[in-house]
Amino acid sequence: MRVPTGVTIANTVSGLSAIRDAGCTAVILSRQPPPQIQPWLNALEPEQLPRARVILRADRVKDALCSICETSGVPKAAARSLLIDDIAAFALHFSDLMNVQHLRLRLDVVTTNACRKFHIDAVTARLVCTYRGQTTQLGEAELGCDPDVVISVPQSCPVVLRGTNWPSDARTRILHRSPPIEGSGESRLLLVLDPIYDLEEEA
Repeated sequence: MRVPTGVTIANTVSGLSAIRDAGCTAVILSRQPPPQIQPWLNALEPEQLPRARVILRADRVKDALCSICETSGVPKAAARSLLIDDIAAFALHFSDLMNVQHLRLRLDVVTTNACRKFHIDAVTARLVCTYRGQTTQLGEAELGCDPDVVISVPQSCPVVLRGTNWPSDARTRILHRSPPIEGSGESRLLLVLDPIYDLEEEA
């Protein structure tokens, strides 16, 4: 995959720390997820996919996801446990990377074009991973313009993106958007993790 300037490909989870390197504004983790997850997810009806929007400690994500799957009606299966473990592991890695204990976790089932315009998120950094369906699109351009060359992040491969609140004078030129799927009948399962800085440590 030919990547735009400013995008790094990491081969290990620890390689996501490249987001801190000068000139790097996005890191894609190239990996092979547990093979059981994808066919199981693809076979589920959209109503059975997990949905959540919560703020919690990273070390409590696994327990929370178990409850979320039960509430969302996700069928019990070995692949469900693998998905939960996968997301929980990324939550811990991302919280360490961002030096925070609390995260905002979103699991969205997307059937529209959602964020159809290329943009930069108003966060410090964000982890995005598409577990089902077409994936996040990236390109290099000035804010307000569309990239000439667009790539799609591989399915089930997380990407960490710098946002507008990243502590740097250098403005990122890596923009992203949701793939245009409205009217296709497709359902995407999207994981989003944001760092939360303004919560006090529990006693």
